[in-house]
Amino acid sequence: MKGARKYPIGLELYSVRGELARDLPNTLRQVAKIGYEAVEFYSPYFDWTVPYAKDVRSLMDDVGLRCYSTHNHVESFVPGEGMAKAIELNQIIGARHLILASAPKNTIGLEGWKKLCGRLSEAVTELKPHGLTTGFHNHQTEWMPLEGGLRIMDVIAANTPPEFVLQFDVGTCLEAGANPIAWIKAHPGRIRSVHLKDWAPGKPEEEKGFRVLFGEGVSPWAEIMAAVESVGGVEYYLMEQEGSRFPEFETAQRCLDSWKKLRLKL
Repeated sequence: MKGARKYPIGLELYSVRGELARDLPNTLRQVAKIGYEAVEFYSPYFDWTVPYAKDVRSLMDDVGLRCYSTHNHVESFVPGEGMAKAIELNQIIGARHLILASAPKNTIGLEGWKKLCGRLSEAVTELKPHGLTTGFHNHQTEWMPLEGGLRIMDVIAANTPPEFVLQFDVGTCLEAGANPIAWIKAHPGRIRSVHLKDWAPGKPEEEKGFRVLFGEGVSPWAEIMAAVESVGGVEYYLMEQEGSRFPEFETAQRCLDSWKKLRLKL
């Protein structure tokens, strides 16, 4: 991968959710100061007013941060007030990928998932004229089989159009025992963003599970990056941490430091 193109490295702001809730402007300033190039806002952003979104965009421009994607509830993908608001807010902050953070709780069984995929596929068409695209962020659940043996992730991939983004959360894939490299290679061009969440077998109280920092778990990062950059179609990376033994900003800093060291080796 020597001499390969440079990919933006961002932070999913859920990683600093405590700081974000206390002081959003300071959080963005600190994230930029640490060295991240982008951020991904998650669902609370949807409560913003238009003037507030414009203030956030102005601050992002001032500190040199981009926002390529946001995490959303299903209302952002249904025609009406929800979709209209999502379009306006995302256009203001410069995001282009509206990602469904998780499926509605009433999504049950093969038909339930196919129905959700039908709505998301229609949203791809509805959002395209606004310069936006649609995607899904996996959790551990989606690697489990439904009736008939199909994994939910396979159902999602098979029942959405090629331009639908399969945002890849690595840690939950590993937690479920799935093969991340096989998944990437099976869906060329669709893994346009990756959540750099590490994982290690063990209990959270032992600082294992998702409490390990980036690079401390069992994720085969070098192989994953090679696959998403040669086959998967990745456009940017997002560090994500659910919590660690360090404060939120220090966690974000340590993870980015490890990322930079790893990239230098590739």
